Amino acid sequence: MDDLKWIGHASFLLQINGVNVYIDPFDLRMGKEHADVILVTHPHYDHFSPNDIRKVADNSTQIFVPKELEPKVDVGRVTGVVPDRKYSARGIEFETVPAYNTVESKLQYHPKANGWVGYIVNVNGRRIYHPGDTDFIEEMKGLKLDLALVPIGGTYVMDVHEAVEAANSMEANQVSPMHYKMLLGREGSAKAEGFFKMKAKNAKILKEIQEPKYSF
Repeated sequence: MDDLKWIGHASFLLQINGVNVYIDPFDLRMGKEHADVILVTHPHYDHFSPNDIRKVADNSTQIFVPKELEPKVDVGRVTGVVPDRKYSARGIEFETVPAYNTVESKLQYHPKANGWVGYIVNVNGRRIYHPGDTDFIEEMKGLKLDLALVPIGGTYVMDVHEAVEAANSMEANQVSPMHYKMLLGREGSAKAEGFFKMKAKNAKILKEIQEPKYSF
């Protein structure tokens, strides 16, 4: 998809009919184009980075964040979001999907009660799903999508085995992993990519526009 750029980790830039839409801008070292719209999934530092938001936003930027973050954004026109709603900005339509942990050992990281979200963005008739930080949840099953991005890093989100199960539960023309190189390191990332590509239906590995940061 030429209109989608993977910046790195869980950070993406969608360029839709001349409108720049960032999702979870973080560690922006390249491609710092002006943001018309910013979508933030939840408060963790690698998803909500006020410093990175300020690199690309100005007072014209429309910024959508979970409601608890509204007072913490000091630039742009801010809207608080909740799960299972539809929104629009600059002619771009998108909807929120719940994002939360279900595995007992991870429940404290992304509790469902916090109301954190993923986004499905309509891009010229195509549906692109960025799920935020989440486990494999019921709300994913049967989603009809053109592209599903899935975190595979484990620890705080799905590991690659859970991500394959999630990917195969959706009706997606393409599924691509994200949110793993900072967690798994170079060797672990290569192994996870290989497993995902072999086991997930319609899998495609994306390439970041920045040099990836691996764990050490």
